[in-house]
Amino acid sequence: MKKTLKTVLIVGGAVAGAAAYALIDRTIDAPRTVDSVDLARYAGRWYEIARYPNRVQRQCAGEATTTYSAPAKGKLKLVNSWRKFDGGWERTEATARVVDKRTNAKLKVSFFWPIPGDYWILDLGKDYEYAVIGEPTRRYLWVMSRTPQIAEAKYHEIVIRLEARGFDTAKLVRTRQQNGAPAAMG
Repeated sequence: MKKTLKTVLIVGGAVAGAAAYALIDRTIDAPRTVDSVDLARYAGRWYEIARYPNRVQRQCAGEATTTYSAPAKGKLKLVNSWRKFDGGWERTEATARVVDKRTNAKLKVSFFWPIPGDYWILDLGKDYEYAVIGEPTRRYLWVMSRTPQIAEAKYHEIVIRLEARGFDTAKLVRTRQQNGAPAAMG
């Protein structure tokens, strides 16, 4: 009986803690998102150019992509894939829902139910040729492109803007794309 009560208290405390964390306003010093995103234009394949190291992608050796479905009822489906160090492939799927319908720049992404993560579009090329994805705490960051490589000058411009917005760009890891080539080119 005591063990069951202890288990209930521990589980209940964990649930309460998770709920409290979800209510914390993590946007006080949050980076600004883009003003507007046309989700139909945003849909399609994106190539990862660089990222902050993260637990989910710790086995990513390169050739990372994310493909977004066309939006339906304020939601998109995401399929991430990357080559692992052992030569195999990793694939994850998620659902994203728009939480800021005024801009479509803030989404919640669920890879593991019931815990969604913030997915904010922080920078976006005029022609949707590149995108920068992050979240309010600046813990996660991705630089994406419609093509496997982007010009080094364009990548440098993006990095400068990220530094001005408080991101530690020294933490960015460049992603190798197609045949081991770096994801940015001169």
